[in-house]
Amino acid sequence: MEEPEASNTLRPVQSHKSEGTSTDSEAILTPDPGDTPPLDASPPEHAIDTPTLAPTSPKSPKLSRQPSFSGSSAYQEDWDAMPPLDRLSMLDLLDNFALPQQLEKLQNRFSAQTEKVRKSREALKKSSNMARERMVDEWRRRVPSAEEQLDRYRKRMRTSVDKLGARWNDTKSITMREKISFIFGVMNIFMSGYLIGGHPEIFHLWYTGQILYFMPIRFYTYHKRGYHYFLADLCYFVNFLLLLSIWVFPNSKRLFTAVYCLAFGNNAVAIIMWRNSLVFHSFDKVTSLFIHIMPCATLHCIVHLLDPEVQRERYPAVWTIKTSPPGSPTAYANVVSMLAWSTIPYLFWQLSYYFFITVRRREKIAAGRPTSFTWLRKSYSKVWIGRVVLALPGPLQEPAFMLIQYLYAVLTMLPCPLWFYSRYASSFFLVVVFAWSVHNGSSYYIDVFGKRFQKELEAMKAEVAKWQNSPDGHSPLLTPHPESVAGLEDADAKQLGQDAAARTLDDGASSVGSVDNIPLLSEEKPAAVVASGVELDDGGAMDVARRGRKLPVEPIMQDS
Repeated sequence: MEEPEASNTLRPVQSHKSEGTSTDSEAILTPDPGDTPPLDASPPEHAIDTPTLAPTSPKSPKLSRQPSFSGSSAYQEDWDAMPPLDRLSMLDLLDNFALPQQLEKLQNRFSAQTEKVRKSREALKKSSNMARERMVDEWRRRVPSAEEQLDRYRKRMRTSVDKLGARWNDTKSITMREKISFIFGVMNIFMSGYLIGGHPEIFHLWYTGQILYFMPIRFYTYHKRGYHYFLADLCYFVNFLLLLSIWVFPNSKRLFTAVYCLAFGNNAVAIIMWRNSLVFHSFDKVTSLFIHIMPCATLHCIVHLLDPEVQRERYPAVWTIKTSPPGSPTAYANVVSMLAWSTIPYLFWQLSYYFFITVRRREKIAAGRPTSFTWLRKSYSKVWIGRVVLALPGPLQEPAFMLIQYLYAVLTMLPCPLWFYSRYASSFFLVVVFAWSVHNGSSYYIDVFGKRFQKELEAMKAEVAKWQNSPDGHSPLLTPHPESVAGLEDADAKQLGQDAAARTLDDGASSVGSVDNIPLLSEEKPAAVVASGVELDDGGAMDVARRGRKLPVEPIMQDS
């Protein structure tokens, strides 16, 4: 039997392994080479592509205009501008004819970018110019021009000279109240001296009348100025005790002893400690001196200048103490008795002051209301005793101050027996403390008042000299810097300053020949004669003179 013809079939090898997994033991299915048709043979009409598991050669790819065609067998076509020659088509040739259009499009894009950059630069330049113009306009609105500042400077300096001349020469600068205070201050000294030498028996009337006049005014002025806590100081308490001893309890030996020790001790020495001064035109300073020295003068008249019979009849307590033999129960004129009886009212005053002022008014004092403690702490802060008190903790400073104040009172009362028994020692002591107050007053008139005015004149002269010697002829303190003005050239700005200076000097500054020949300073001339010059108001040369330095100001220095 004839064997069937071998067909072009695949003979797979049976395997139990899963498909898609090949091993070395598996047979590879390959077509029979003898049955493979030639390459130039065309496929049959209805040939069906049968997939095989063996690698096959790729079919010829289709031509594409896209340079990144992935079916190509040459990888360089993804990067070359032109496709390979074997795949060149008519469309690729036509694309080459569009190159000028592409170049023109690229050129237009570059031109658009250039125009955009140019417009951005112009917009930035315009905004910067506008900002600079706004800044310059704002600066010109706030800072006057050189000419305006020169005119303002001339006006203020002219006012300065007129006011300083009027202050020095015109008697109207002294107010009516100061005139009255000066007259009454001088007459008070004259009448007090006359009564002490001629009629000591009525001196207590003079003292009482004055204290009834001074105290209401002092209470009103101190309460208005916020100094009313000073009215609770020891000196006012001593004056109150003296009025009680004279008019209410003239037979009380203990009260008189306490009043005498406190008046000749703490009150009198307070003139030195608090720097009370005899300034006749100042009603406030005259009142403060009266409060401290008049009780001593009144007690001196009562103890040493009265006739014994008048003293025995009018002041029996004084006569008893003076005529009592040493060691008797009524002999209070000794150190122990005086210190003991004067300590009792002192402690009463100190505790009352502490609880009613220091404790109950602590918040107001902390807010700035002055007291004797705050003034002494500030006034003696550089002295060793002030540094010792300030070095203590805050709660201990006030008790330390009260202890020091009591020790100071005790030290001042130690020589009181000598003042009580010796008429000449008491007179010498009164002369010393009164002369000290006169010295303080002369220091105020000469060292403070006179030198203050002299320094103001010297400062004004220095300011005028600086103004005249300035290279541009204007004040270096008030003139703006022209170079900082945007939009002005340096030469234009400098010319502007020179022109303004020249106009100002031609208008009137040239009338001042030199610093030493300023009108109203070198000669007696009324203010109307000065046609032009340098003057200033309160904010002018005086303020310039005060700038950088603080003129000495007389402290409160009123009460102990």
